[in-house]
Amino acid sequence: WTFFFSFFAEFTSLSSTNQTRSNTNLLQWLCALSCGATSWLSSVEVAQSSEGTKMDMIYEIGELFELGIQLSYLLVLLGLLGVGTFFVIRQVLVRRELDLSAKELQEQVRSGDATATEYFELGAVMLRRKFYPAATKYLLQAIEKWDRDDQDLAQVYNALGVSYIRDDKLDKGIAQFEKAVKLQPGYATAWNNLGDAYEKKKDLRGALKAFEEVLLLDPNNKIARPRRDALRERVRLYKGVAIKSEER
Repeated sequence: WTFFFSFFAEFTSLSSTNQTRSNTNLLQWLCALSCGATSWLSSVEVAQSSEGTKMDMIYEIGELFELGIQLSYLLVLLGLLGVGTFFVIRQVLVRRELDLSAKELQEQVRSGDATATEYFELGAVMLRRKFYPAATKYLLQAIEKWDRDDQDLAQVYNALGVSYIRDDKLDKGIAQFEKAVKLQPGYATAWNNLGDAYEKKKDLRGALKAFEEVLLLDPNNKIARPRRDALRERVRLYKGVAIKSEER
């Protein structure tokens, strides 16, 4: 029995020791598992926090971008309003000035003391105000009363031609431009107007000749050069083909 109790005590001691070791290992494993879980949860929270921070940054950047676009639209709108306001005010001032000039000149005409130059000025004012019959009337009176240099008279004929053209009287307009360039052959503006009128009349060769005259006087004329080049091509294409305005 002594041996049995000794063996049982030794076995119990060994079992207890093994059990203790197993318990210790289990506790260590549980601690490791707990630490791992805690670490994983912490990393998840950090990742979520980092992701949240990134989303906040993206949202803030988006807000700033949208605000920038809105400010740009606002600045463009203010700029357009400013430009529009400037032109409206300018037109009002020009209109007011023309009205005052017309009123003063008409008083001179009614008094019977108006000179040929004043008739011309009144006709030019009416032309700018787009009162074409009135402009034609005063410009014709200016020509009747003209007592100055014939070269200056060319300007009156040119203005009269413009008035006729804008009043849809093409042939009369062409006649006035031809008188203007006859009185003043170096009058580039009248040649340009004559070329434009001939082109409207479908007289391509007459228009081409007029624009070529302009370029002889002013080789860098930005109005006549492209018109001349285009007409050269059209005349070349229509060579040998009857043009309606030339069938006389």
